[in-house]
Amino acid sequence: MLIIIGFIVVLISVFGGFAIGGGHLAALFQPNELLMIAGAAIGAFIIGNDKESMLTTLRAIPTIFKPNSRSKFLYLSLLTLLFELLTKVRKEGLMAIESDIDNIYESAVFAKYPVVLQDAHLMEFLCDYLRLMVSGNVDSHQLENLMDVELDTHHTDEDLPIQVVSKMADSLPAFGIVAAVMGVVHTMESVGMPPGELGILIAKALVGTFLGILLSYGFVAPIAARLEQKLSINTMAYHCVKVTIIASLNGYSPPIAVEFGRKALSSRARPSFRELEEEIRHAKGR
Repeated sequence: MLIIIGFIVVLISVFGGFAIGGGHLAALFQPNELLMIAGAAIGAFIIGNDKESMLTTLRAIPTIFKPNSRSKFLYLSLLTLLFELLTKVRKEGLMAIESDIDNIYESAVFAKYPVVLQDAHLMEFLCDYLRLMVSGNVDSHQLENLMDVELDTHHTDEDLPIQVVSKMADSLPAFGIVAAVMGVVHTMESVGMPPGELGILIAKALVGTFLGILLSYGFVAPIAARLEQKLSINTMAYHCVKVTIIASLNGYSPPIAVEFGRKALSSRARPSFRELEEEIRHAKGR
C-alpha cells in the first residue's frame, strides 16, 4: 500500500508542480517518446538476461506489494521451535529428532509452529543442518563455513532481480536521451517549418529526457531498493538459525543458544528477552 502511495506522490508532485507553474499537461503526453524509451529498456532487458533470470525478476517484482512476512511473531515461533528441538536433543540425544526433521509436516513439534512451516526454504535450511548434526560428529567450524557458503549462494540468487532492476533503472535516462536526440533529429529535418511549430517539436523531444529520468528515479530505482530491503530482512531468519545451531554445537544450553540466535535479529523485529522467555515458558506448558 505504501508503495502505491509513493508512486502517487511522485506523480502528483511532478505533474502537479508542472501544472501549477502554468504548464500544459497535454504537452507531456508523448506516446512515441514513451514507446522508444520503454521498448528499448525491455529489449535491453531481454538481451542482457537469460530466460531464468527474466522469470526470476518478473516473479520477484510483485513481492514488493506484499506485506513483510518476517514479523516478530515468526521470529518468536522460530526461536521457540529451535529451543524445543535442542532441548529434545539434550534430553534424549540427537537421534530423537530424526523423525521430526524427516517428516516435518507430521511432526508434533513442528506442528505447533505453522507460521514457520509455511516458509519452505527456511525449513529446508534448518532441517538440512539438523540432519548433519544427527548424522555424526560435525565440527562446528566446518559446519559454520558450510552455512556461510550456502548463505552466500542464497544471497547471490536472491540478489539477481535487484541487479537486473537496478541496471534497467540506470539505462532509462540514457534511453530518454536517445528519444530526445531522435526528436531533435526530427526537428532539424523540419527546420523550414514556422518557429511556433518548431518549438512544439523541440518540446516533444525534451519530453523524452524527462520521461527517462522520471521513470528511472521515480519508479524503477525505488523498486530495486525495496527488493534489496526485502532480501536483507529475509536473510535474518537464516542467520538466526545458523547462530543458534553453532552455539548449540559449541556446548551452550538451549536457552543460551536461542539467545545467541535472538541477537542475530534486527532490533526492528527482534523479540525482547522477556517475550522470548514467556514464549518458551508457554511452550513448555503445552
